[in-house]
Order: sequence, then C-alpha cells, then structure tokens
Amino acid sequence: MTPHDTPDTHLPQLTVAQADRLRALTADHLAARHGIRPAVTADTAEHDGRRYPLVNLARWCRDTPEESWPDLVRQHFARLESASRGGEDAQHLLSHTFPRLLPDDALPAEATNFGYVRPVAEELIAALALDTPESVRILDDHDVARAGLDALWDAARANLLAEPVEHTRVTGPNGAVLHSVYGDSHFVASKALVLPELVRAVTGADLPEAGALVVVPTRHLLAFHPVVDGSVVDAVNDLGAYALGAYEDGPGSLTPRMYWWHQGRLVCVTAVDHDTRALSVVPPPELLDLIRSLRKAGPAASAPAGPDAASAPAGPAGPERLGQAVTELTGRLAHDPSLFPAALDTAVAHAHARCADDPDASALETWEAWVTATQIGGALFTTVLADEGTVDCRIGERTHTLPATGPASHAGPRAWLDAFWLALVCRESDRARTLARVPLKELRRASPESDDYLFHWIDTLQSYVGGTPVNDIVPKLLATIETSHPDVATRTPADFLNLVDYQPVALFHRLIRRQEDVFAETLTEALAHHARHYEGSTDPRAHVALGPLAMACLAHDSGFTVDTASPHLPKHLVERSWYGEFDT
Repeated sequence: MTPHDTPDTHLPQLTVAQADRLRALTADHLAARHGIRPAVTADTAEHDGRRYPLVNLARWCRDTPEESWPDLVRQHFARLESASRGGEDAQHLLSHTFPRLLPDDALPAEATNFGYVRPVAEELIAALALDTPESVRILDDHDVARAGLDALWDAARANLLAEPVEHTRVTGPNGAVLHSVYGDSHFVASKALVLPELVRAVTGADLPEAGALVVVPTRHLLAFHPVVDGSVVDAVNDLGAYALGAYEDGPGSLTPRMYWWHQGRLVCVTAVDHDTRALSVVPPPELLDLIRSLRKAGPAASAPAGPDAASAPAGPAGPERLGQAVTELTGRLAHDPSLFPAALDTAVAHAHARCADDPDASALETWEAWVTATQIGGALFTTVLADEGTVDCRIGERTHTLPATGPASHAGPRAWLDAFWLALVCRESDRARTLARVPLKELRRASPESDDYLFHWIDTLQSYVGGTPVNDIVPKLLATIETSHPDVATRTPADFLNLVDYQPVALFHRLIRRQEDVFAETLTEALAHHARHYEGSTDPRAHVALGPLAMACLAHDSGFTVDTASPHLPKHLVERSWYGEFDT
C-alpha cells in the first residue's frame, strides 16, 4: 500500500498523504494568521497555549473535495477563534451552561485551570460548557468562580434536562432493541449524566433495577438498552457495533466504549488493546452474573415503547414471540415489580401487533391480547394503590399474588394513560375507576420532568370517570389545551405532541359537548395524523391509534355513530364484539 491509500494511524478517516496535507494546511493557516508557526503533532495543533484537536476537521475533510480543504480549514479555525473568551456575568453563565461529557484527554495535560472538572467513568470526564450562538466553550476555574461551583452545576443539570432531543428505537442485527437519542445539540451524549430522567422522558417508563447498557459514541448521539431480559446478550454485541460505527463516522467523536448504568454510576464494560486498537467486552462480575441469570430466564420482548415509538421498528418479534414474552414477564412480577413497565409495554405491543394481521380485531386471540394488556395495566396501579401486603390480580388465565408497592417510580403518567386507554377499549369500567383513584401528585412525583399538560389531561379524565359534572370538567380540559401548546410543552417532541398526544384531547372535547358530526370529522383527522406520524414505521403501535380508539369506544357507547371502516381503528374493538368472552 502507498501513502495514497493507507489509513493514517492518528487520523484514520484520511490516508497518510491526506493527513499530512491537512496538518500542513493547518500549520500554514495558523502561521499566516498569528505570525508564529504552531506545533502540529499527530492529531493536534498547539498555538499560544491553545490546543486544537484535528479529528473532527479530518472527518469533515473526508467528505469534502480536496480542492476545498483550504477554505474548510479557514472556516474551522475562524469559528474556534470567534468563540466566547470569558467575562460573562453570573446570570448569563447560569442560564447558558451545560454539563459536557469529554474524553479524559480532551484538556491539555499541563492545564491547571480546570480543577473543578469531574471524572465520570473510564475515559470520560464532565466539564461545564457555555453554549453560545457561535460556539461552545469549556469554562475554566475563573469562569466557574463568577457564578459559584455548586450553583453552576445545579443550573447546568437543569438546563441539560430541558435540552430537547430526538428519540427512536432501532433493532440491531441480532434482534436487540436499542433506544437511540440524537440531535443537533452538543449535549446529547451528556444526557448520560441524567440517564434515569432521560429514559423516563423518551420512553415513559423507568429504568429497571438492573439498569441499562449505554454508549456515547459522539456528542450528538447516545444509545441505551434497558437490562430487563435475556436479550441483553444480543444487546452487548449490537450496541458495541453501533457505538463503534458511530464513533468512526463522527462528527464530535467521544468514545467507542460501552458502559453499564447501575445504581447511579457508569461502569465501563469495554476493554481496549492500545497496541492493536481492538475493542472487547469485559463485563464486571456483577453484570456477568446478571446476564447469566437473565439468559436462563429466557428472552422477553425488551424495552419500553414510549411516547415517540413512532419511529420504532418492531424488529423480528412477531405476535407469537411477544405473547410468550408477556407470559414470561408477568410470571416474574411477583418477585420483581420493577418489571411492570416492560410487561405493560410488551403487552401493549402484543395487542397492537395482533391487529397487523387482524385489522378488524375479528379473531378471539386478538381480543385476548387486548384483555391481557388491560389486566397488566390495571394490576400495575392496583399494586401502587395498596400500601402493604399483597394484592391478587388476574392476568390471563392466572391469578397472580403481587406485592403492594405503594407509590412507585415506575408508575408514571405514560403508563397511566396506556392503562386507561386499554380499560376504555375493553370496557373495564371498574379498572377505569381504580385508575381514577391514583393520586395526581404521585404521578407527578414519578415523572417530575414531564410537561404539565399530561397531568392536566389525566386530571380531566379522572374527573370524568369519577362522575364530576361536565361544567366542572371543562376548566380542567381548557388547562390541558392551554398547556399542550408546543411553546409551553417544550419537553415533549412537537411532532408526537401534535400528531398523537393531542388528538384524544380534541376528541374528548367534542364528545363531552355532544357534537357528533364534529367528533366524526375530528376522528378522521386524528387517524390521518396517526398515519402521518407512524409512516414507514414497523413499530406495533403503528397499527392502532390507541388514544383515538379509546375515545371512539366512549363515543360508540354514548350513542355516536363511529365509522369503523377507518384504518387504525379495529371494528370489533369499537363495537365490543367480544366483550364478556373472558373472565377478567
């Protein structure tokens, strides 16, 4: 091989010849700009005490014709040198600072003015970064002193929680479901510092007690796999390959390592051979024992679906496998109530997946799947409402004796809505009334970062089921509508909020006002919005518009004429054709 086709050792995105040219262009540019030739080493340029890594620049050069490289180099360093250089007042720092994950060698070894920086995990540190329209600048000790270290970390964490991201589920080559979180923000990977809150925000469920595998290959990307079943074995391989590919592609590469989030900390599970640059997975003994026990327990259908499962492929798990997973998970609830989110999400996926081959829900097996999902949702909140002892809950053909948990972090507003929609679809009025007794304050406590409209909406539905007069329900509904505006509900992805989450609200408004014709028009629009949001998705939730279906069932039982020929609205669920077939 020649320098023209051999990858450079330190900048492997480029060939040896290309990397040498980039280093020369960098040296020439900085020398011309400052009159002093910088020191340019393997992957870094240093000038006047500042260190300029070349890795990201190399990635951009890889995708740019070589004749444009001089301009690219000029633009790159102009951006860096126009970055904020300090002097901001305390309030500005508190409003615009975020925690920033960095490789542990990102700061110059000789630097002495970053004493506040915290170690996070092997190869990772957390610094504070000021986000400005032109650049992102790592704060030094002098900057931090102007606002106060503790105050600045607290404000940065709050800013990070509010930073919007995108979320999708992807299925790896071995079938493991991975949750990918991404966006243009420089602080997407930093969300690993608040992983429990992130998982709850994007999936609607809490992290299981066993934690999650997580990777942060670039600053714009984080991916995780909740550890709930035997699929963790496949996830180790799929997530590792996913991380390595994203790390090599960039931009903003961070680390190809994999970590285990467990009990509030990140534990590295990847070993690196620095001579061969090869990666291997070396789980700590505790994780290895956990993987073995989950593998023996068998596979389940994995992780939470969550509010924007719109883009989530269902993967290879069909209705039969999902049904088996529901049985396996429910069988373990008596010993591990933290599996309730996975059990409910899997049961909902199973019910929806049945409608892929049976869109009218004309088969008894389809109705059975919906009833089972309803039972699991009801059981979750029955255990929450009981403070001590055990409760007996029928799920499928068995009565399960489950431990009373009292208020639980896994019983949040998203799980409540799923359970409520299922109760309406299956006409389980007793379960709906049980759900109406769940204290709103406990739902807030379980998911404090959720937008307010969710709680106003649940308050509205609880009041309706509880028999509150319509005139007293209307102010609650108006509060829901007002707080669900995208300018107010900034923590919920706008596409999901408008096309999915708001549609049952609009339908309920027409229902309680007895506007049958307008309800029919709104239902048609809601189903069209559902189809638009889930276009191209293979996620089971794409098959049925759950919230609009629940409203259609309410409308049908109220004497409205409902067009059951519409897609995503199973006819026999609306018309309760199988109601009473099973002892629930």
